[in-house]
Amino acid sequence: MLEHLTKETFKEKIFNFEENKDWKFEGDKPCLIDFYADWCQPCKMVAPILEELSTEYDGKLDIYKVDTEDQQELAAMFGVKSIPSLLFVPMNEQPQMAQGALPKDSFQKAIKDVLKVEM
Repeated sequence: MLEHLTKETFKEKIFNFEENKDWKFEGDKPCLIDFYADWCQPCKMVAPILEELSTEYDGKLDIYKVDTEDQQELAAMFGVKSIPSLLFVPMNEQPQMAQGALPKDSFQKAIKDVLKVEM
């Protein structure tokens, strides 16, 4: 099951932007954050792929969702202008953003290349 983040859980699990100016990842494993909205058709196409990936990479990768309608401050902080926007957060490097509904193999490639996680 994918976890939905609020501003508070984001600060606890990803990045406490109120305490840190420079990026400091708070998580214990790499993660992928899906910025989405309920009305967005491409977001609905990505949702089942992310559910599959969360099962396949269980224990190696966290996958979170951020509702851009509900969490506008988080969306604005990452400059989310189109959805879905996907933030790939490796352990010790800067996060990278990707836009659009990606096919599953593109997610798997990015998880391997950006997050350094093997299935």
